[in-house]
Amino acid sequence: MKLIIAMIQPEKLPDVKNSLFAADVHKMTVTNVLGAGQQKGYTESYRGAVEEINLLKKVRIEIAVNDDYVERTIEAIIKGARTGNIGDGKIIVTPVEQCIRIRTGEKGHDAIG
Repeated sequence: MKLIIAMIQPEKLPDVKNSLFAADVHKMTVTNVLGAGQQKGYTESYRGAVEEINLLKKVRIEIAVNDDYVERTIEAIIKGARTGNIGDGKIIVTPVEQCIRIRTGEKGHDAIG
């Protein structure tokens, strides 16, 4: 079991979702977040004051999958999120020690589904 965490551009979320659904991955958690990376932010002017914006809007997607779904999930995220520009995002894969479905009490691979 693995937890796949992807940080992507907000406007790429519909493409990533469509790509995941096509790969038969339907369960995910999506969160709006702020972050800094190679883009290093930008400056904007508001009422004459120049302000540096170094935390940019991103979308964090978390998907817990069984081992046989890891590669297809990663490939689907890349397919939907890649533009070829700086700021496309990152994918992090970590092991999941245990998963328990609260409703039924199922554990492990059965709980992830």
